[in-house]
Amino acid sequence: MRKKVILICPECLSRNYTTTKKEGETKRLEIKKYCPTCNKMTLHKESK
Repeated sequence: MRKKVILICPECLSRNYTTTKKEGETKRLEIKKYCPTCNKMTLHKESK
């Protein structure tokens, strides 16, 4: 089973992307994505 998560830009705190991850995964997901608000690539982190 996969769990739906939301990715947040740490600079402007906008919630830009949604993705899925494994249900038993304990580490928080971190992916480098483009933020349209900041207009640059930032390391997006999984929200709580």
